[in-house]
Amino acid sequence: MTTLLGISGSLRKDATNRLLIRAARDAFAPYTYIEADLRLPLYDGDLEASEGIPPSVQTLSYQIKNSDAVVISTPEYNKSISGVLKNALDWVSRTEGSPWRDKPVAIMAATAGRAGGERAQFALRLCMTPFRPKLIQGPEVLVGSNTKEFDENGKLTNERYLRAINELMEELKAEI
Repeated sequence: MTTLLGISGSLRKDATNRLLIRAARDAFAPYTYIEADLRLPLYDGDLEASEGIPPSVQTLSYQIKNSDAVVISTPEYNKSISGVLKNALDWVSRTEGSPWRDKPVAIMAATAGRAGGERAQFALRLCMTPFRPKLIQGPEVLVGSNTKEFDENGKLTNERYLRAINELMEELKAEI
């Protein structure tokens, strides 16, 4: 069975980026789905030197390594990715085995603004480049005015975004 790892760049339980990766999960089927937990300590070289890689970081690294594909959805904070997501990328870069190498990865964004996280996606692509994953180039899923696009049950309602997610997940599956 194919394993999809979902990573939300937001920590909130009901964040629209978490809802967006769940829409991708639904479009990806059949699969085994794992949702990553980015509640990690802040990267600190002194902590790493004295205690090693924290167990929560090692878990995330194993999840990335052992998945067949990854979908990341990020909010846009101050024209870039969230600090939570950047911290996770920094920590995972310190683990053994290059877990991102050749991993099929799709990215998305949901934001309150009109552009739907276009700058955050660009920044995420830049951050991912040194890891050498197989980044899916499109279609871009940029959900603007995010709180208006999900119903009371957390389901994405916009047909245009749903079509783009379906196509993006088909492209992701083709890379596996």
